[in-house]
Amino acid sequence: MDVSDDAGASTRRDQAIARSSRDHTELRDRFERWLAGRLPAGSDPRVTSLQGTDTNGMSSETLLVSAGWDDGGTPRDERLVARLAPDPADVPVFPRYHLDRQFEVIRLVGELTDVPVPDVRWSEPDPGPLGAPFFVMGHVQGRVPPDVMPYTFGDNWLHDAAPEDQRCLQDASVEVLARLHAIDRPEERFAFLAPDAPGATPLARRLADARAWYDWAAADGFRSPLIERVFARLAERLPADEGPMVLSWGDSRIGNVLYDGFTPAAVLDWEMATLGPRELDVGWLIYAHRIFDDIAAQWDLPGMPHFMRAEDVAATYEAATGHTPRDLDFYGTLAAAQYGIVFLRTGARSVRFGEAEPPADVDDLLHNREPLERMLAGSYWT
Repeated sequence: MDVSDDAGASTRRDQAIARSSRDHTELRDRFERWLAGRLPAGSDPRVTSLQGTDTNGMSSETLLVSAGWDDGGTPRDERLVARLAPDPADVPVFPRYHLDRQFEVIRLVGELTDVPVPDVRWSEPDPGPLGAPFFVMGHVQGRVPPDVMPYTFGDNWLHDAAPEDQRCLQDASVEVLARLHAIDRPEERFAFLAPDAPGATPLARRLADARAWYDWAAADGFRSPLIERVFARLAERLPADEGPMVLSWGDSRIGNVLYDGFTPAAVLDWEMATLGPRELDVGWLIYAHRIFDDIAAQWDLPGMPHFMRAEDVAATYEAATGHTPRDLDFYGTLAAAQYGIVFLRTGARSVRFGEAEPPADVDDLLHNREPLERMLAGSYWT
């Protein structure tokens, strides 16, 4: 969801989707002033470039920054990435953006594991300098499977790769989950991520937290009867055995990874990180591909049905961890419901920016409407 030098954008790409109304020229000047206050006196920082990115992601605003300064008499040039909470007027996807938590998760993952993450530099909780809290990371070179258009549509580096290279990327991505889930004492080290919603078990609290997110997203006249039915079904069918809690990346999809060739170079986008069962991430990884394949099918495109198949992902995860993923239909449906919430918010954002008319039927905003209906009917995961 963040940044790439070679984003692999499709040549069939539509015009850029509006994500922010902020003036990047003004942000560049403000960031330069802020940087001057962060660096030692006499550093004389210069921000030569600041721009957004619209290849992947629809949530936090990502800024690509080129800056230079004097480092004790030696000129220094840096490429930085800033993650900035969206302007409330731009229809944010989430009700709250805990940028300080994201910063701390990335820092701890880098300290406790060999999972590749960006080098975090500064966290700024004060909204004054840029108009919202933000944090700054070092830039990582790499390429990301595109969201716009979805990589399953073809004409991009991942779709056109050899099957053995696709499988290499798939297995390496699953192994990232295994390494994250191996962190010892996650409930102690990441206590700040525990869902605070009501519920008898950690998964029940995670489900209640997701439902509260939906209620917030729907409050502006975007209530979805379909999503509400899915949440009701999920509440009825909570797995009996959740297993131990792990650090859950939350948004575990290949679109949030920078790859060096077909190997992860940086794991990005931690705004949905939480504590929960292993299957939260495993189910999300499977569905995050499946939804792109579903959308490809809607356009009569072949997609990539051989990639990220549930049985293959589960087998790789079990081989790496010794844990057999369970109840993946439940966790995949939970992922699909949360994707639906994102579609509600991005649909509302398109209305806000004049890119779309308000729908007569709110469920038409859901790009996964038909799959959600099949999940309720019990025919999707079979």
